[in-house]
Amino acid sequence: MKRRTCLKTMLAAGAAGSATQAATGRPIQIHVDLSVDPAKEKEMLKHFHNVFRPTAAKFEGYIDVRMLKLRAAVTGSAPPGINYRFELMYRNEELRQTWVKSPEHQKVWPPIEGMLRNKDYSVVLFDET
Repeated sequence: MKRRTCLKTMLAAGAAGSATQAATGRPIQIHVDLSVDPAKEKEMLKHFHNVFRPTAAKFEGYIDVRMLKLRAAVTGSAPPGINYRFELMYRNEELRQTWVKSPEHQKVWPPIEGMLRNKDYSVVLFDET
């Protein structure tokens, strides 16, 4: 009997997860190519890991955020001048916008921007399929 109860619970949880996914849409990803000042790289990474990420993780819809350091362009060429790619994943664009417009975001993003060689970066929004 316990086995049946466990299976029913698992199936109900899976159905609830599917309903939530259907209600909120598919996750989104933002990709931002950055040109971080090499002299400020350690400071930027420290701020990203110790301040930005923990703050972003507190918001509804947050899935993950990553800071990727460019190693090499294996085929073709990397966007000119970039040395980092910032990736942010949220459950949907509406929840990401809530985060972006929050006072917390207004506090934790500018220090990262301040460590860039320029603020002429691209922000590309992707839908997961």
